[in-house]
Amino acid sequence: MPAVAGLSPETLAKYQAVIGLEVHVQLLTRSKAFCGCKNEYGGDPNTHTCPTCLGLPGALPVLNRQAVEFAVLASKALGCTINERSIFARKNYFYPDSPKGYQISQFDKPLAEHGLMMVTDAENNPKRIGITRVHMEEDAGKSIHDGFADSVTRTYIDLNRCGTPLIEIVSEPDLRSAEEVFEYLTKLKEILLYTGVSDCNMEEGSLRCDANVSVMLKSDWEARGAAAYGTKAEVKNVNSFRFIRSAVEFEIERQISVIEEGGRVVQESRLWNNAEGRTYSMRSKEQAHDYRYFPEPDLPALVVGEQWLKDILSNLPELPEARRARLQSEYGLSAQDAATLTTDRELGDLFQQAAKLAKSPKRVASILLSEITMRLRAGELALGQSPVSLDGLVLASDLTEGGAISSKQLKQLLDSCFAEGKDFGYIYDRDKPQQISDSSAIETMIDEVIAANPAQVAQFKGGKRTVSAFFVGQVMKASKGQANPALLNELVLRKLDEA
Repeated sequence: MPAVAGLSPETLAKYQAVIGLEVHVQLLTRSKAFCGCKNEYGGDPNTHTCPTCLGLPGALPVLNRQAVEFAVLASKALGCTINERSIFARKNYFYPDSPKGYQISQFDKPLAEHGLMMVTDAENNPKRIGITRVHMEEDAGKSIHDGFADSVTRTYIDLNRCGTPLIEIVSEPDLRSAEEVFEYLTKLKEILLYTGVSDCNMEEGSLRCDANVSVMLKSDWEARGAAAYGTKAEVKNVNSFRFIRSAVEFEIERQISVIEEGGRVVQESRLWNNAEGRTYSMRSKEQAHDYRYFPEPDLPALVVGEQWLKDILSNLPELPEARRARLQSEYGLSAQDAATLTTDRELGDLFQQAAKLAKSPKRVASILLSEITMRLRAGELALGQSPVSLDGLVLASDLTEGGAISSKQLKQLLDSCFAEGKDFGYIYDRDKPQQISDSSAIETMIDEVIAANPAQVAQFKGGKRTVSAFFVGQVMKASKGQANPALLNELVLRKLDEA
């Protein structure tokens, strides 16, 4: 970590950061956690509400079955043990955007426990990060502090989000740096997207992270053991992984500065101000007993029996790490290509479908990664908006692999596909570029170019063999880009050696 705020590298090296994360994930169900209201981002304020999510007297919660199934899928994907019996509890606190005055959550008997995530430590070694628990709960509404003429004196409340189903994923305090935090969250999001339980859209609040950060003198930490931690400050609700990394870096350095100046770190919740690049105190941090947890009297115990669990887990997909390893062994892909293809489940699915149909899986990977995704990024398009279908991708791969079209012709055809919104097969049939692979035809053009350029031939004969690229370029120009590149390069060198 670079020295900032006057802290020397030597001072930073004296301390050990201890970090744990609490990640809140909105589940992608059709309705809310305990009522039938629409679970959908946006909408006119306070229109996705009913007596249950508004906490009106006499309204009773009914647990959303799909929310349970999504929570189980996510938990299992994170390596957790699913508890057959878990209990909902009331977590009591008052915020204006929580109309019941409590949140339905889980406390001492959560849905799942004892998971793990692997990251890379500072020495580039694999490191295990424990996941303490995954529990279910409901989201609060939203307080709006600006955007109105009287925002200086009033806060507005939108309760559309109130009652949205959440899972909270709580890590062990095993993280030691902002870089480890960033990698953990990146892999966590990737896994959740693969399971399909959430869209993980941080801008819309579908995934939110709180980081509990503490620092200790390394000598004290080593004496007390790896499970030790100091007084922690919680950095709340940061809305991007990049900002979380910056917030954790700042908070580590802030706490070290406090201790170095003879002060004491206070247990509190803090907010990250990205414009200023620093955290600010928000409020003192509550302890568990402050919430006065007790079992939710209106909900029975949640029992996930053996058969239901088996049915749920039948929908668990192959996860990213396992898919990467398989793509490398099954298709001979490089680690980098396999990693890129599996960052997105849809992209990985498309590759696998095309690889089974095409002559060369490696050619499919190359076209997907170097041609298709590049054009998608340039056009700000999602993969599902690509004009090139599965069949088009296979055709492009096979034509290129078989030498029927050159890489330059492939690029031109794909440019036309994206410019016109037409599939590859349509553009190819219409434009029919032909690659010249007839040796005698290419040799005739080479002979003409050699005869017209004696000075360059002399340079080649004098030992400057790189001048062969000049002849290749001239023949390509004469053939209007249709000469087979591999054959052309081979013939040019042979002809020049014979000249």
